[in-house]
Amino acid sequence: MSQSLNNVIKQAEQIILGKPQQIRLALTCLLARGHLLIEDLPGVGKTTLAHVLACTLGLQFQRIQFTSDLLPADILGVSVYQRDNEKFEFHPGPIFAQMILADEVNRATPKAQSALLEAMEEQQVTIEGTTRALPAPFFVIATQNPSYQVGTFPLPESQLDRFLMRIQMGYPDAQAERGLLSGVDRREIIARLSPQMESTELLALQQRVKAVLASPALLDYIQAILRHTREAARYAHGLSPRAGLALLSAARAWALLDERDAVIPEDVQAVLPGVVNHRLQAIGEYSKQNNGTLVRELIEAVAIP
Repeated sequence: MSQSLNNVIKQAEQIILGKPQQIRLALTCLLARGHLLIEDLPGVGKTTLAHVLACTLGLQFQRIQFTSDLLPADILGVSVYQRDNEKFEFHPGPIFAQMILADEVNRATPKAQSALLEAMEEQQVTIEGTTRALPAPFFVIATQNPSYQVGTFPLPESQLDRFLMRIQMGYPDAQAERGLLSGVDRREIIARLSPQMESTELLALQQRVKAVLASPALLDYIQAILRHTREAARYAHGLSPRAGLALLSAARAWALLDERDAVIPEDVQAVLPGVVNHRLQAIGEYSKQNNGTLVRELIEAVAIP
């Protein structure tokens, strides 16, 4: 692991107390050039994690508050007629930043949610017939309230599939919560954070992820996982090829964080919950099981080659 990346993790853990796994998964997602969905109750640190990563990584940051009256133009931008030169001038929206916090994304209508689709998949947006490239690196962290809360719209499957991972923050343990209660306000600490990495170094690390070796046996293991989800009766539908690519990319990034140049099965198992828990849906008698149980049974059902 580079010294800069190690410093990023240490600084983030000083703010997000008791959540090393969530910080590591978020960085894994970023190194794999994916996007992250954080689903949990309000007040558990979803927004704080996004702010900390943006400040620590030195990325240009924009927050978009998703509401029921949000329009796609509020995200992408709009052309305004300039009377002086008699031309339309494009005013870019907040999507033109290196890190986007799509806060409470499921409080917006599907029309507004769809404005993120091309940006997340192609790292570009098409506005009024003109395609405009987005900055690099480009990373979306979306927060989502539980679907049973008032005023939420479910994310369609096509939107969910654009997120490489979905994680939950969860409640802090007693020691971490005492640190929050007795410590300085998190917002004051974030305001004093200094970047621990240049964007050029982050781009270089993303390229290194692609070079992490995945042996034929490791690919056999990933294919066996995909095949099991497609054949098992407990799932509404199996994992797609895109899910398989996401699993491989995330496993490579996890291996890089462990300072290894090859992926091992334990890397795949470490990232599997985040990659598949928003893509797998249990049916019948299995629908009462939570996602953690489903993923654990999936790991147990597929033998390591």
